[in-house]
Amino acid sequence: MSASTLKPDTHGYRTHTCGQLRPDDIGTEVTLKGWVDTRRDLGGVIFIDLRDRHGLTQIVFSPQDNEEALAVAEALRSEWVISARGTVRARSEETVNPKLETGEIEVRVDDLIILNRSDAVPFPVSSHEEKAQQTNEDLRLKYRYLDLRRPQLRENIVLRSQLYQSARRFFHEENFVEVETPVLMKSTPEGARDFLVPSRVHPGKFFALPQSPQTYKQILMVAGLDRYFQITKCFRDEDLRADRQPEFTQIDVEMTFPTEELIYETFDRLLAVIWKDLKGYELPLPIQRLTYADAIRRFGSDKPDLRFGLEIQDATEAFRGSGFRVFDNVIDAGGNILAIVVPGEGDRGRGAMDRLDKDVVRKQIGAGGLVYFKLPSDGGPTHSSVKAEVLPAEAVNKAIDAVGAKAGDLVLVLAGPAPKVHMQMGDLRLHMGRDLGLVEDGPDGPWEFCWITDFPLLEWDEGSQRFYAMHHPFTSPKPEDMDKLATDPGSVRARAYDLTLNGNEIGGGSIRIHDPETQRQMFAALGIDEEEAQQRFGFLLDAFRFGAPPHGGIAFGLDRIVMLLAGAKSLRDVIAFPKTQSAQEPMVVSPDLVDDHQLKDLHIAVTAPKED
Repeated sequence: MSASTLKPDTHGYRTHTCGQLRPDDIGTEVTLKGWVDTRRDLGGVIFIDLRDRHGLTQIVFSPQDNEEALAVAEALRSEWVISARGTVRARSEETVNPKLETGEIEVRVDDLIILNRSDAVPFPVSSHEEKAQQTNEDLRLKYRYLDLRRPQLRENIVLRSQLYQSARRFFHEENFVEVETPVLMKSTPEGARDFLVPSRVHPGKFFALPQSPQTYKQILMVAGLDRYFQITKCFRDEDLRADRQPEFTQIDVEMTFPTEELIYETFDRLLAVIWKDLKGYELPLPIQRLTYADAIRRFGSDKPDLRFGLEIQDATEAFRGSGFRVFDNVIDAGGNILAIVVPGEGDRGRGAMDRLDKDVVRKQIGAGGLVYFKLPSDGGPTHSSVKAEVLPAEAVNKAIDAVGAKAGDLVLVLAGPAPKVHMQMGDLRLHMGRDLGLVEDGPDGPWEFCWITDFPLLEWDEGSQRFYAMHHPFTSPKPEDMDKLATDPGSVRARAYDLTLNGNEIGGGSIRIHDPETQRQMFAALGIDEEEAQQRFGFLLDAFRFGAPPHGGIAFGLDRIVMLLAGAKSLRDVIAFPKTQSAQEPMVVSPDLVDDHQLKDLHIAVTAPKED
């Protein structure tokens, strides 16, 4: 049948969606439009599950209803687009499908129009197919328009839209002004590389795509906008890392005259509104808070997963003077001996412990090795991974008492310099939590939020032998630490805060520097002289000279929030058209070469070898 034989759609607009009909509609004449999801032929009767964004409806073609419609339906194949007109009928009791919202009814079709055909699809997209989950992701991304027909992915995109609406409602009710900031801006590299855009009318000069609207939103506060927000695209040309996108979306917010308490209280309420709107979940407020130092000390991470225990304990003093040379050397060098107690794992076999040491502690985490003590559940003698003549039983028992271990428990111990050993133990804690099934990611929680506060203002980089801003160079120091900025910058705490959820950072911000002198001191601590500061940030420093108010804000990672709400495995599953891990988009084949005349117009010469 040629394309010219397609009939015009004489049915008009649909009367209902494919997820709408219920027993109350029995006897109603309806028009449905959608895609053929599945087809079944039973004794001269054809059953089609018709699919659209809203759901599935079973439509039936039989000689008793209309022989002509049945004849047309003989040609139907998966993913063909059709319009069906018919009457809603009750399904027989034995054919009711409780898994479908429309499962109590069916539509007996008396007229069918084929609106378009489909080639054989390269992977299953049916609502009933689980195999689509195992399809190669690159293939799914190449045919993203087919992938988006799958219910799970489609629901993620709808959930994302609902988040936009919920957030915007909140901000409008709180008297925030939505302002769009430029996408073509000045390059002010700090951290990740910029995506650069050459200017045709200014040869040799470049715009940059924004890594964030940071400087613009601060200038909006200087301008007196008072409360600003936008949902905006940001761009970072980062080295390839798992589950990162070169372009991402953030909810960007700034306020004048804020305190940290106002920030916490305002955005506690934002998250409560979002979780109520999208999940029907009453978020307990206020959200708990941990200082950065406490988060590292107790959980070995500045984004701790609080869905399970296994808190880190400092066993340094318990092992002091133990005679175990490895531990003695660490303690003498000012390091720490850390432990976690794993309940109910004291009977683990030798092979399992050897694999934990070799494959996880040494290979994945990068620690020097694992020391462990097994306390059998039958109350038998403690088994130490270190021989008694090297680490005496007396020292082992002292440590076990110090960490509160009991029969049936497993004690895991790492030693090393702080804070590196804390981070390593934090990684081991996360591994054990997942290995023991203490955490399960899903769309129904549990939801453990936490504000992390009092970050260090600066972090030292051994490679470049200089300080970097832990957040960004516009973060205000704690007032009580200001005097140390010139003399002991590594000890200065920031008025910065991150918001975490289930071990993921979902937002971060700070109270900003608003006076030129403090900003100059900050640049000096970062090794940025006045000439460089003026060249890179002169427009912001100039604005500070004209009555800049105290201000602060936050940015939320919208993609990651949607991923957690949806229980998705990857950011790519909540973005309509994402990039691959190699920063490519297979569907449109980008990035790609451009014509030589375009490069000539931009006064650009490509030095990289051309692809074959």
